[in-house]
Amino acid sequence: MIGVNRLVLVRHALPELEPDVRSEHWQLGAEGRAAARSLRSLVAEPAYFVASDEPKAVQTLQELAGGLAVLTDPGFGEVRRPHLWSDGRTYRSAARSYVEGVRHHGWEAHTKVAARFGAAVARHAGLAKKARRTLVIGTHGLAPTVWMAGLIRLEPSPADFWEQLRFPDVIDVDLVGRTATRRAG
Repeated sequence: MIGVNRLVLVRHALPELEPDVRSEHWQLGAEGRAAARSLRSLVAEPAYFVASDEPKAVQTLQELAGGLAVLTDPGFGEVRRPHLWSDGRTYRSAARSYVEGVRHHGWEAHTKVAARFGAAVARHAGLAKKARRTLVIGTHGLAPTVWMAGLIRLEPSPADFWEQLRFPDVIDVDLVGRTATRRAG
């Protein structure tokens, strides 16, 4: 059981890309921080803020939260995969096929991602509900898409939904109505 009917996912802002550094260690630069701050009006308070423990996700939520506390949980981390630096098209093609169900060698199993992410949602949903706050999760693109695809219908498809996500982006997830809607920003 998840414990909430609705939650808000925030995909991280575009980090500074460093080819020699694993993506889970990338940080936001000035542009990414400004983009994250621009989302503040899209997230109503009171909110319970929790993010992946990856710097780009934590920093995005910290900028959006405007100084309010942001917890971290590795359960909201991105899909575990080998570090491969390539042109953006090669990665996006592999990521898209992963969201479509292909399990690439060395990539975390879809069922494991969904279970990990869902367990993290359940851990924080009860706390957010008890505090009467909206659960706002700072995360990534692949992991939340895989998790949502197992619970709700993503339109027009999970891969297309993932591909349309922006850096950063805000997604309203209605678990009762079984919808995920990107907010205009």
